[in-house]
Amino acid sequence: MYKAITQSQIFVLDQDEALDFYVNKLGLEVHTDQDLGFMRWLTVNVPGDPGRQILLEKPGPPAMNEAMAAQVRDMVTKGAMGGWLCISTDDAHKTYETLKARGVELTDEPTERPYGIDFGIRDPFGNAIRIGQMKLPA
Repeated sequence: MYKAITQSQIFVLDQDEALDFYVNKLGLEVHTDQDLGFMRWLTVNVPGDPGRQILLEKPGPPAMNEAMAAQVRDMVTKGAMGGWLCISTDDAHKTYETLKARGVELTDEPTERPYGIDFGIRDPFGNAIRIGQMKLPA
């Protein structure tokens, strides 16, 4: 019945700042950046994987009124919105060092776990991101 998850969403407070962070610091690429009139549709993806996009959505219309958007912005700022992403890499240690050199906020160091090696970062808005070098299933 289903084939794939093609788009997911994460709230950001400033789409230009999000674009800079997700593209220039994390190394993702822009898939779509279009003014729809009622909102800016801004998506990014892992380079070479345009079939899986992340919508960098600013809280507001048409999805919510201004009062609700203000509450969502407050929750995002506190890191309480529950927004998070998991991104895989071939070399967690190298990726960690690259992001550290780029000034990305790191929440923990690469750690060996049963499923692979992963570490955490946070985007400028408080969203949690896990980056992992996953073990292949046996």
